[in-house]
Amino acid sequence: MRFIQTLTILLCGVVVTATAQTQPVYLDESRSIEERVEDALSRMTLDEKIAVIHAQSKFSSAGVKRLGFPDLWTDDGPHGVRPDVLWDEWEQAGQTNDSCVAFPALTCLAATWNPTLARRYGESLGEEALYRNKNVMLGPGVNIYRTPLNGRNFEYMGEDPWLASRMVVPYIQGLQSKGVAACVKHYALNNDEDYRHQVNVIVSDRALREIYLPAFEAAVKEGKTWAVMGAYNLYKNQHNCHNNILLNKILKQEWGFDGVVISDWGGAHNTEEAITNGLDLEFGTWTDGLTMGATNAYDNYYLANAYKRLIQEGKYTTRELDEKVRRVLRLMFRTNMNRQRPYGAMCSEAHYATAREVAQEGIVLLKNSLLSSSERRVLPIPADARILVVGENAIKMMTVGGGSSSLKVQREVLPLDGMRERFAHVDYARGYVGDTVQSYNGVTVGRSLYDLRSPEDLIAEALEKAKSADYVVVFGGLNKADYQDCEGHDRKEYGLPYGQDALVEALVKTGKRVVFVNISGNAVAMPWLDRVDAVVQGWFIGSESGHALADVLSGDVNPSGKLPYTWYQRLEDTGAHALGAYPGVWRAGHQVIDEEYKEGIFVGYRWAELKRIRPLFAFGYGLSYSSFALEEATADKKEMHDGERISFTVTVRNTGSRAGAETVQLYVTDKKCSLPRPVKELKAFQKVFLQPGESKAVVLTLDKRSLSFFDDRIQQWSAETGEFEARIGFSSDNIIKKLSFRFIKD
Repeated sequence: MRFIQTLTILLCGVVVTATAQTQPVYLDESRSIEERVEDALSRMTLDEKIAVIHAQSKFSSAGVKRLGFPDLWTDDGPHGVRPDVLWDEWEQAGQTNDSCVAFPALTCLAATWNPTLARRYGESLGEEALYRNKNVMLGPGVNIYRTPLNGRNFEYMGEDPWLASRMVVPYIQGLQSKGVAACVKHYALNNDEDYRHQVNVIVSDRALREIYLPAFEAAVKEGKTWAVMGAYNLYKNQHNCHNNILLNKILKQEWGFDGVVISDWGGAHNTEEAITNGLDLEFGTWTDGLTMGATNAYDNYYLANAYKRLIQEGKYTTRELDEKVRRVLRLMFRTNMNRQRPYGAMCSEAHYATAREVAQEGIVLLKNSLLSSSERRVLPIPADARILVVGENAIKMMTVGGGSSSLKVQREVLPLDGMRERFAHVDYARGYVGDTVQSYNGVTVGRSLYDLRSPEDLIAEALEKAKSADYVVVFGGLNKADYQDCEGHDRKEYGLPYGQDALVEALVKTGKRVVFVNISGNAVAMPWLDRVDAVVQGWFIGSESGHALADVLSGDVNPSGKLPYTWYQRLEDTGAHALGAYPGVWRAGHQVIDEEYKEGIFVGYRWAELKRIRPLFAFGYGLSYSSFALEEATADKKEMHDGERISFTVTVRNTGSRAGAETVQLYVTDKKCSLPRPVKELKAFQKVFLQPGESKAVVLTLDKRSLSFFDDRIQQWSAETGEFEARIGFSSDNIIKKLSFRFIKD
């Protein structure tokens, strides 16, 4: 009689029994993932298949206990690992080991123009997620900055599809190198927060392809993201969490995405559309509004019992179900079933160092006036200067609030504390009272902001204290409250809230050196810009915010950030607002808002150049404490044929007295095209670090796609034979070298 040995395998706390002769393929790590997926799928019951394609709690979906597959755990967000919440509530679970490092918001990461830092960012976030046993991080976000009123712009990577593409790919690669899935969001056209479940976007195929999809395409094709989150809004009257065109035709068929489409929480609306239109894994809010807390509420999801009944009734086979399960199993083998994953780490000094460096490189110096009768500029601030810090944003924690990206941090160095740590003589005046809330979903932190003084009294105090100061540094801008930079609502106005303009106008009249540090993820109106001495864009930069801001203001770090969006003087200068194309109109007789993107492909600097509008600060703009020059530029050929590349070599020199970094930007101009095109479009860039007097040769390369537009007449990308120009400089409005070349379509 043949002896068969029984093996007991302990797999993530679940016991799986098999025989040596019949060990399941799905447990054999020497087999390909696809073989393991098919084997596991063949062993699953209908109930097990249904269970893995919808949530079982706020942030988890079920594994397959019988087969040894653990539960799949997701977590917000793109800037840090969100604290654990209760099983079916948004309130905190009350744990003491779920504090994290808050990394700078993605607008700041984009402003570094440094893909190497994006890789480190992703790796650090992945290590923190691993430590907390999170398998999918719900981010990064790459929706395009269409209007400065979007409350969620701070979570995204700016207005330009090429910049967002180059920054998102290394982020994903870094995160997934740790065995944690990226879930790129919100796919697609998610540019409104108010009524976000009801906005039906009407957009041309050209604008969709050229502006709103390229970062997602790069995330899939180059970043190889393992998950994509559908958006709340509609496109062509279908919700984007089950949208046939976006999910089936473009994402899965055209781009070859082999990962999981996850619904935004509560983004599914119909079982049959969810079955057929590309949704793989459904998550919800509370119980996503279907049953509002009923017993076994998750079984009432659209991809739960309702789906199972349709199969049992014969309306659907398991063909669509099996494809969804394949994708979920593939995700599990890449994450929580991957035994080769490294170990995680939480709140390590290396992570804080990464957060600080990203913040330092992302901070943008927007204005820096010359001191009177001197060649020295206002910034950096001398170490012995008497400084008055003014403003609520100097003492308000910005890691708490703002929606799903709210965090519970181990520490957050506030701007006032960072200034006091760096400078010897620092006083403080409140200046204005805005949002005094310092809690979100049970996380309560920070010094008390309660203050009942009138705006007049607050300004009077600041003016009195300014008398003895050399520098007045105002930390103002927006915050994470509703109708500011916050999920769920959009801003109501372009101007600064809480009477900050009156405060600044009063301070500039003192004759002191006034520096305005804008804390926000969005552009704001600055009617006093010509009267302040310096302006710094400080973003929401996380745990090391106070240190990083003091590093730049003191000159310990030479600023090198560049704006990832166009900073308009007026809201009406923005294309969407100039054309009355935001926020859309209610459809008669329906609970749907139709929002037509009338500006088409002309978003951001593309619109400004089309209409010859001079912005307050151009896309790609940012100053340094040093100076740089482009000394020469050459091309490796005069003609580029179909299938070839063309390279431009540019020599950059640091002509100043300090070490620093400059970003060389290459824009492409199509001299003649059968369809309208922007004046120029960013197609290559490189950040260069140089010592004083040092020069380096930078090589920037273009391919056919760099020259192409989406021809909606034939529904494909096209580059036409003709003359092109490479425009190279340090921002979209600072072009220094122009090189002509010809493209020949074979």
